[in-house]
Amino acid sequence: MRNPTAAMLVIGDEILSGRTREGNAHHLAGALAPLGIDLREIRVIGDDHAGIVAAVRELAGRVDHLFTSGGIGPTHDDITAEAVAEAMGAAIGVRDDARAILEAHYARTGQELNEARLRMARVPEGAELIANPISAAPGFSIGNVHVMAGVPAIFEAMVAGLLPGLTGGAPLLSGSVMVERGEGEIAAALGALAAERPELSFGSYPFTRPDGRHGTNLVVRGQEPAAVDAALVRLQELFG
Repeated sequence: MRNPTAAMLVIGDEILSGRTREGNAHHLAGALAPLGIDLREIRVIGDDHAGIVAAVRELAGRVDHLFTSGGIGPTHDDITAEAVAEAMGAAIGVRDDARAILEAHYARTGQELNEARLRMARVPEGAELIANPISAAPGFSIGNVHVMAGVPAIFEAMVAGLLPGLTGGAPLLSGSVMVERGEGEIAAALGALAAERPELSFGSYPFTRPDGRHGTNLVVRGQEPAAVDAALVRLQELFG
């Protein structure tokens, strides 16, 4: 049986401008691999309503799970919730359950739940809330789309709460071998080995050390421990 598939849509002009360093995709990839959900694509898009709608429709139609980060805060450029609602054909408005969460949070902190903050209670009809244990404002899941905050600590907390409820598959295992040879020297033999073992994924990642020495890290990925181990042994035989 195949593993579930996933894609991630990172949303925000600040990512595309270079103002903010993106790390949520890296975190999600690391969280999905041991769960056995295969991340197939990561895409970054700006704060453009029509673009987000189109991207959500396309990606959600091709994978089992689409994860988004960014654009669900209180400011005018936080447009993800409306765009996802349109993409999924759902009405959107301030939900009573989301409002109650925010009311309780701001009451505890002695702050006002003003109109800007109330924007964070906008949730598409039929969606399930994703808990936010850090700043309360929830994310949500609608269909196979999981909408989460862009702030890394909040995103990571939402992922931690969401993933245990998703059905995974066979975890992706990996191992590596470091060789002090350039990619050009090992490419032919590595390609032949990859062709022999199509059930595995082989990658080569060159490095250069401060002292000028260089080489390649060879990585094997697969779902069967014995197959991964055997491939690592073979790499050592070929290039060790």
